Amino acid sequence: MRLLLVRHGETVWNAERRLQGDRDIPLSATGRAQASALAPVVAAHAPACVVTSPLARTRETAELLGFPGERHDARWQEADLGDWTGLRTAVLRERGGAYAAWRAGRFTPPGGEPFAALTERVAAGVADLRADPGGGVVLVVTHGGPIRAVLRHLLGLEPARIVPVGPASLTVLDLGVDGARLHGYNIRAGAEAVQPVGRS
Repeated sequence: MRLLLVRHGETVWNAERRLQGDRDIPLSATGRAQASALAPVVAAHAPACVVTSPLARTRETAELLGFPGERHDARWQEADLGDWTGLRTAVLRERGGAYAAWRAGRFTPPGGEPFAALTERVAAGVADLRADPGGGVVLVVTHGGPIRAVLRHLLGLEPARIVPVGPASLTVLDLGVDGARLHGYNIRAGAEAVQPVGRS
């Protein structure tokens, strides 16, 4: 199975450098343009199944990618960031090392969801997709946190070892009986895309 993971386009809060977690913040005009620009990159892989987080920013991104009417799965929703929801990253950086530790998956904001719990629910979502006898190419439109969790779960990559997941970016993994292989990360519109399945 080829797993395509797309992070939603930029939101209003992304542009303001505010943490949103599972708050339902809409795409900005830039985010809508980013998602539209990524559409041909994703379409080249011809996904047979499309799943999104239930939040509006992922559902709108999927529509702009050309896949309306997708299936929603709350396991692909972004983590709850508790007391940090709505705070600007500059403010959090001024408070010491907690922000860097959170980015590395080693700290949970007060009242928030631990990275281990996020990884567990995303892993269950991946397992269900792999159990589908249809297999093939699956597109999941989700958030930065779940994508980092997938990389940890399938490849053992800790969040501290990867650069942030960019808005409207594509990550491509092939899942086989011998494990998972990463084919592309943070692929943006205009960049050289990973070759779709069956093409040289």
